[in-house]
Amino acid sequence: MKLLEHEGKEIFRRYGIPVPPTGGVIAKPAQLTAALKRAGKGPWVIKAQVLAGGRGKAGGVKIAKTPKEAAEIVKKMLGMRLITPQTGEKGIKVDTVLVDKASDITREIYISVVLDRKLGCPVVIASAEGGVEIEELAKHKPHAILREAVDPSSGLKAFQARRLAFALRIPAEKLGDFTKLATGIVNVFLGLDASLVEVNPLIITPKNEVIALDAKVITDDNALFRQKDTAAREDHEATPLEKEAKKVGISYIGLDGTIGCMVNGAGLAMATMDSVNLAGGSPANFLDVGGGANVEQVTRAFQIILKDKKVKAVLVNIFGGIMRCDVIAEGVLGALKKVKMGVPLVVRLEGTNVKEGKMLLERSGVKMTVADSLWDAAKKAVAAAGRN
Repeated sequence: MKLLEHEGKEIFRRYGIPVPPTGGVIAKPAQLTAALKRAGKGPWVIKAQVLAGGRGKAGGVKIAKTPKEAAEIVKKMLGMRLITPQTGEKGIKVDTVLVDKASDITREIYISVVLDRKLGCPVVIASAEGGVEIEELAKHKPHAILREAVDPSSGLKAFQARRLAFALRIPAEKLGDFTKLATGIVNVFLGLDASLVEVNPLIITPKNEVIALDAKVITDDNALFRQKDTAAREDHEATPLEKEAKKVGISYIGLDGTIGCMVNGAGLAMATMDSVNLAGGSPANFLDVGGGANVEQVTRAFQIILKDKKVKAVLVNIFGGIMRCDVIAEGVLGALKKVKMGVPLVVRLEGTNVKEGKMLLERSGVKMTVADSLWDAAKKAVAAAGRN
């Protein structure tokens, strides 16, 4: 789950990481006056709250010196579609903006914590050249990137933070502040089961204050069962259908195609989508009902797929490993009694008791096409979608 900047800063404050004074997030121009008052004396920085990098270049970060100027910026920014290299041509609509007190900047530094899969532990990545795209910096100036591996059982040690501070040329009188900040960022990573915690830029002010000017936090969805606060947050990237699927324990991601796919197992789902593409079609979704799906989940899966108006055919591809194919067939038929299809249905079963499962489908009287293999199913689904 990706958190918006203001959510990341809220967490930073909780962990003792210094961030600029804030007026908070607003969704309406009428809320601006109170936000400016909370932030303190201007100038102020107004930032679009969207999940995309490169906001500044796209017009999503503006400085306002007066309340009038701030009002004009907010009026233009709210409702605009922000287009950056990370959003694609459609861009992302700006529904909220963050109002912070603007900070004086002497230097900009980059610092983040990510998981290094080769080392099998978190790693602090830092550079004295902040405020830039770290990917480009790593490509053209790899020597400018610092790395410090972290023991997840003990966190970032003080000597490691000081080693980073010396390499980043942190003022001597602020070594303690930087050590606290770097340790805090690592603690956020470990405490939230994050996959990324990034500050770009981390700034040094004319008074030698060390402040996190931005906050990017991405948490691991697989750890949400023990992260109740994070799980309660809104998933800003999820569509209404994806949110509905999540509530009933179905893994669903909407795509742009016309063939709805219902599969058990993520690997099989990916293979099914690839087969649909190879057959000349395009999948409308990734949907994994899991190995122990019941009639209710299969019913909801059908309902979610069919709510996508782009769907011209549905392909059900189930492997009976954990569950027998005859039990799966009964579940599919039970679900179809509750759902009005309206589009062609192709079903492929394979695994334990596959003959019994196919026999149940064929004798049910329900209008569907039973396929003998994944490739056969993909071709039949693509053909059915073309006719519909």
